[in-house]
Amino acid sequence: MKKKLVVFVMAILLLPAVSMAQDVFDKYSDNSDVTYVSIKPKMFQMIAKMGINVDEPEAKAYMDMVKSITSFKTLVTDNTAISADITKWVKSRVGSLEELMQVKDEGTEVKFYVKEGKDSDHVKELLIFVNGIDKAMKGQGVEINGEVRKIQTVVVSLTGDIDLNEISKLTEKMNIPGGEHLEKKI
Repeated sequence: MKKKLVVFVMAILLLPAVSMAQDVFDKYSDNSDVTYVSIKPKMFQMIAKMGINVDEPEAKAYMDMVKSITSFKTLVTDNTAISADITKWVKSRVGSLEELMQVKDEGTEVKFYVKEGKDSDHVKELLIFVNGIDKAMKGQGVEINGEVRKIQTVVVSLTGDIDLNEISKLTEKMNIPGGEHLEKKI
């Protein structure tokens, strides 16, 4: 009976840490200091059905990759407190992920993390974390929804059956900072 009680108490004590690790996207999805994007599986299915000529090898590989993605979420912010919270969340996740690569340039840090998939060429999750973008942009902002905003931190989470051999093409098409370095790493 005491063992069950101890296990129950431990589970309750760990619950806040687990929920924090899972909810950073939900936590900031309605925050006005954050640009939030979440693409659901249905959207990826619709993209895969678009009239793209899959006779071309590159287009077919791109469409196969799009079909394999089950979730895409991103947060972008220049709020220092939110950036610190996102950084803390990423650090809480890295224990279950493998760091694929890290790029540091002009005060900007880009890290790619993965959760291994069915083989060495596939991953279940790709987490991209970019911090310090504001330093590299030297005070210039980016126009988002007609408003010029500065960017300090970006976190991107892709889940599915992701082929690492194709992901650099996706990061390039999505203009994700650091994506050009990923192709060199693979």
